[in-house]
Amino acid sequence: MSLSRRQFLSASSVAFLSAVALGGPRALAAIKPRLGVCDWSIGYQAKPGALDFAKKVGLGGVQVSSGSGKDDCELTDAAIRQQFKDTIAKTGVVACSTAMGFLNTYPFATDPRGPKWLEQTIDITKDLDAKCILLAFFGDGDLRKGDVLKEKDIDAVVQRLKDAAPRAEKAGVILGLENMLSAKDNLAILDRVKSDAVRIYYDIYNSGISADYDAPAEIRMMKDRMCQVHFKNGKEFLGKGSLDMLQIRDALNDISYNGWIVLETSTPTNNREADFKTNADFVNTLFGVA
Repeated sequence: MSLSRRQFLSASSVAFLSAVALGGPRALAAIKPRLGVCDWSIGYQAKPGALDFAKKVGLGGVQVSSGSGKDDCELTDAAIRQQFKDTIAKTGVVACSTAMGFLNTYPFATDPRGPKWLEQTIDITKDLDAKCILLAFFGDGDLRKGDVLKEKDIDAVVQRLKDAAPRAEKAGVILGLENMLSAKDNLAILDRVKSDAVRIYYDIYNSGISADYDAPAEIRMMKDRMCQVHFKNGKEFLGKGSLDMLQIRDALNDISYNGWIVLETSTPTNNREADFKTNADFVNTLFGVA
């Protein structure tokens, strides 16, 4: 354990535990979250080594990238998926979800390969025994221009999701939309698609800081239409800054969230292993997990 991590835990634990003590009965967590990590956050994008890293830092799952934007997703290769399966068996760390982060560069709304990529990722996700896919809508794939919705792009996304939903339903896979839209706008998309296989992938920092929404209120609004959650805090450790983690925890408790919390955190001390342990420890403490 590095000195910087000890210093951080010492300072943040005192502040955090004081806040918990002041929180009374609300401080008792109702849920015991399962913790995972994004493979791109730890430098193992679409690589089985992500599972070994997760085990080393005490995490139970990895969000696995299905590809990088080539004509076919890299994990359509059965040999690569077998490497993942072998590493899952060895480590006990599972694929908690998959991700299509490359849609930020090759937008799902407009790239002609989008439907094929999604079909491939549904099949990949089922084969890895994961239950959720993150569809990313940032960068070139953002569904907003400034504060204005790109209605034409949203119409295209709705139609492509409608087309893919039966395949996802049959596979037992959830399509999770991660974007910069409000909960209200996301729920409007879901209402148009009309499939329980399409839900919202929620990021507390993107919503509560980058977009300046009321993250706890958004969580309560989405309820069981939220499939999975990213925890991150920009360049800082979780628990620092203006993101109120106690209120976010209480909101997740209120909706009885029982999915994965996936760390997309940074490395403030440039010690990747120590920093991810620090953030995992924080989340476990936040929810009262020993």
